[in-house]
Amino acid sequence: MDGQFFALSIIILLFSVILHEVMHGLMALKFGDHTAENAGRLTLNPIPHIDPIGTIFLPFIFLLSTYLGNGLPFFIAWAKPVPVNPLNFKDIKKGELLVSLAGIGSNFALALLGIALYYITPNSSIFLKAVWLYTVRINLMLGVFNLIPIPPLDGSKALMSQLPYYLAKEYQKLEPYGFLILIAMLYLGVVSFILSSILIPLQSLLGVPII
Repeated sequence: MDGQFFALSIIILLFSVILHEVMHGLMALKFGDHTAENAGRLTLNPIPHIDPIGTIFLPFIFLLSTYLGNGLPFFIAWAKPVPVNPLNFKDIKKGELLVSLAGIGSNFALALLGIALYYITPNSSIFLKAVWLYTVRINLMLGVFNLIPIPPLDGSKALMSQLPYYLAKEYQKLEPYGFLILIAMLYLGVVSFILSSILIPLQSLLGVPII
């Protein structure tokens, strides 16, 4: 990875996690909740979305380690969560489900866009092809990672929205410990196993070279 690709990778990653959050807010707006809109978060301007740890520090460390040839065994990044108030939804159960999945959907959409550009520009430079493939891989990773049903990831919110009330209340008790559970899963290689088990078949299906 050269310096130019390193810089572009940061831009693609930032855009991907920011669009993820914006889509949460847009879907919430569709269901009648103006919280994100009133907070000025329905914008692709990165400033309102930046989380110092999740948007800057961790992605920089991950990409720098890759650039130096010592890629980390896992990757995690996020933007500042968009504020959402489900009590404003016209249909709470459906709204919570679709708002939770909207961000993940944006990542899969970007991955499909990336692979489409890769195949419809066969004569593009090696550099540009690498950019398209990076867009595919990073967004597939973000999408699948966020599907893991551990708080505070979107998969947990989507699952909770569909559980019976008493089960949802029990499941909600995991929230204070969710981040610690995720760190333990990352350290023990559980997340890497989950991601590789899903990402490799997905990449094969899309025709993405496996690296």
